Amino acid sequence: MNKSLQVKKVLNNNVVIAIDSFDEERIVIGKGIGFGKKPGEEILPKQVDKLFVLKDENEQEQYKTLLDSIDEKIVELINDVIVHIRTRFENELNEHIHVALTDHITFAIKRLEQSMDIKNPFLTETQTLYPKEYTVAEEAIEIINKSLGIHLPEGEIGFVALHIHSAITNKSVTDIKKHSELINTLMQMIQHSLDLSIDTKSINYLRLVRHLRHAIERISMGDIMEEQEKLAKVLKEEYPLCYNLAWKLIKVMQNTLQKPVPHAEAVYLTMHLQRLSRYDNEDK
Repeated sequence: MNKSLQVKKVLNNNVVIAIDSFDEERIVIGKGIGFGKKPGEEILPKQVDKLFVLKDENEQEQYKTLLDSIDEKIVELINDVIVHIRTRFENELNEHIHVALTDHITFAIKRLEQSMDIKNPFLTETQTLYPKEYTVAEEAIEIINKSLGIHLPEGEIGFVALHIHSAITNKSVTDIKKHSELINTLMQMIQHSLDLSIDTKSINYLRLVRHLRHAIERISMGDIMEEQEKLAKVLKEEYPLCYNLAWKLIKVMQNTLQKPVPHAEAVYLTMHLQRLSRYDNEDK
């Protein structure tokens, strides 16, 4: 920062919107940085603890609204957490994480205070699909718990992991949650139909969950797959239970995603299901 910043709007004593030397708006955080400040006044670099860009005006308004209802210590803590997350990834984080994570953590703390425990039904799938995000989310929750002397439930790790993945990939948290819920539904169908008690640490479980994730992404993007008619015929005859289940899973994906699923997907799913079923039966 070669030049001091100029205050545009004070959000609270420790957070302001400022204009930098390139005429870009930035959210600036610093101890007492907004106290008594008026628009146009300078902020010296030594006063700044952290700054980030929040270009979208709607994002700024959401952030401002959040700050009006949150203790400044918690705002500062969540920004520390976001800085920690940024240091753990090479990718730039989407600026929306400042709004989304602040909103989520604030309500998680309120739920804890009110003894409201919201279950995370796709925690295992999240850990499997996004292992690094999950690890960093564990670190983030630990920072929050230690700083505030609280104990956010394990399910919150999964939710924070989804926010991190959203910020890294620029995908909406809504879509990521929708896909995670779909995978959870599919896995429950698989366990029930094949009468399995799946080891979630096994390599075959890992392969199947990752395949489902990539399949959902391909379907969402409308990717075309080469047909596998000969192999499909063989699998239908050799493994009818897994083949029929594969088509049931495909119908659920079609209904949920409102997208056509290539017929070739039945081939790949059948092979994964057969492998999972075979190894599970061998372990019994």
